[in-house]
Amino acid sequence: MTLQLGILLALLCAAMTNLAFLFKHRGACAAPDVCVRHPFRTARQLWSSKWFAVGMIVGGGAWVLHVGAVSLAPLSIVQAILSGGLVMLAVMADRLFGHRVSRRQWWGLALTATGLVLLGVTLPAANGDHSAFSLPAMIAFQGGLFAAGALLIVGPRLGGRAEHHGIMLAAAAGLMFGMGNIGVKALTGIAQDGVLALLLSPWSAVAIMASISAFYCSARSLQKGEAVAVIAITGTIANTAAIAGGIVVFGDPMPSDALGIVLQALAFTLVIVASALTPGPLRAAGAGVPGGGPAAAAGRV
Repeated sequence: MTLQLGILLALLCAAMTNLAFLFKHRGACAAPDVCVRHPFRTARQLWSSKWFAVGMIVGGGAWVLHVGAVSLAPLSIVQAILSGGLVMLAVMADRLFGHRVSRRQWWGLALTATGLVLLGVTLPAANGDHSAFSLPAMIAFQGGLFAAGALLIVGPRLGGRAEHHGIMLAAAAGLMFGMGNIGVKALTGIAQDGVLALLLSPWSAVAIMASISAFYCSARSLQKGEAVAVIAITGTIANTAAIAGGIVVFGDPMPSDALGIVLQALAFTLVIVASALTPGPLRAAGAGVPGGGPAAAAGRV
């Protein structure tokens, strides 16, 4: 019964998460550009946008459901269920928010959801919530996610094409959300020790810092990129990172038979192919993007 309740919470979380992102996209596009040199002013301006504030509130509800889900079920199973929410994203974006979803993007989202769900369901059944973890694996995995996210954030300064920066920031946000989800999962294992133990845990600091970084990266990616593409990339990277973290850090079981291994390889292949299909056509740097252009980009994420 506990596992089934965790699955139900994960399904509700998937719907609310995508709805929150679409609200935030509408609000972020109406707000001034995100500027890391003025983080407090940027946060105030974003929250002053009605739709962004609504998205953050809805997202907060989704986060509560996510915490409840990972406290009742293994992280990899929860994230696999959340992955199916990418199909909900296309429907919501098209029917409720008026975003044009191309046939290519429909295929990309469907393949992504299929691949991630297949990845989750091919994992052997796990007993308990799997909140115990290996400290060296946790440090190495979280450090790797942070390093990869930092490289994506500074991509244009390292020679990356400016018109790709919205997608790069979306991927960086996904990595940071993954870090936060893994940190929260670690905290569920010490929750029984009381509030003080949670506050003193280094994983609380990791989860908070990752969430703050994800907030700014995600907001700027929503301003620079097309809604369905950036939201899908963020969700895909976050889910993939969390599923991998469940296996590497928390010891979620892997398939031991040949069929399971082949299906998991197929699942990863589907996700990779889908990631190439989901982004829409890229515009020239600064074209059609509020405040775009190299000069206007100085000092922004």
